Amino acid sequence: MPAHVVVVGSLNMDLVVRAPRIPAPGETLLGGEFHTVPGGKGANQAVAAARLGARVSMVGRLGADDFATQLLANLEADGIDHSAVIQDASTTTGVALIVVADDGQNSIVVASGANMQVTPDDVDAAAETIAAADVLLLQLEIPLDAVQRAAEIAHEHGVPVVLNPAPARDLPADLLSRVDVLIPNESETALLTGLPVDTGAELEAAARALLDRGISTAILTLGARGAMLATGSEVEIIPTFKVQPVDTTAAGDAFVAGFSVALAEGKPVAEAVRWGNAAGALAATRLGAQTSLPRRAELEQLLLQQTPE
Repeated sequence: MPAHVVVVGSLNMDLVVRAPRIPAPGETLLGGEFHTVPGGKGANQAVAAARLGARVSMVGRLGADDFATQLLANLEADGIDHSAVIQDASTTTGVALIVVADDGQNSIVVASGANMQVTPDDVDAAAETIAAADVLLLQLEIPLDAVQRAAEIAHEHGVPVVLNPAPARDLPADLLSRVDVLIPNESETALLTGLPVDTGAELEAAARALLDRGISTAILTLGARGAMLATGSEVEIIPTFKVQPVDTTAAGDAFVAGFSVALAEGKPVAEAVRWGNAAGALAATRLGAQTSLPRRAELEQLLLQQTPE
């Protein structure tokens, strides 16, 4: 049976427009194509994990609107169990407004809607599913008390907890004590540690500072440079794969999902980071969030055919 990944997190509809560059404050640009694309960090990571071969269950909230109907159908299309995704008529489905520049960079504003109505009771209703998982995957686009409750349940049942601390915010010690693997990017690392991250030595010091807060494994995603893996015994850079980026919108989510699927399947942590690098690199070659997420055959082909940079 495939490894079971449970994702507790956000679901959004992404409203995406292409532009020659990210507009400056107060500036209006004439953009290009417009797309509506299923997104939300939680749903992105759930879809990515499913496409990479995991059995995936999603826990979260939507409004009772047309976007919700589309998002549920999208989860079904990838075989994701959404029985714990609640439709809430008192609010709206979350949306993200995304500008994608010609160089592949992006700017995002999120209207969270139903995502910010997820409660610890919602998580408790899915406790049996979480307890039976091989990995629990969390982000920070839902209320922190729901994230903490999910981590508590997983920790109580010996389920590894992977936290992608995005969007960045300070985190309480009782949550970090239940996290097995923390996967921040550079800006999130700087916020969590209060340390500079401009050089390799500074990144290593920040990674060790995260370990000092009780995290057993920290993985700092570094974009085109790959990822820094820090454990109690070592810190190493695991390089990424060479691709031509088109849109980096969901590359981080693909990394987290690729890592989590490999971990759920029992692969060593360093090999799981390579899976994350490969998934993130592939996602960066296509436009959109979930539309860019790779399938397992693509990932395995990249792992076999290309040596990381």
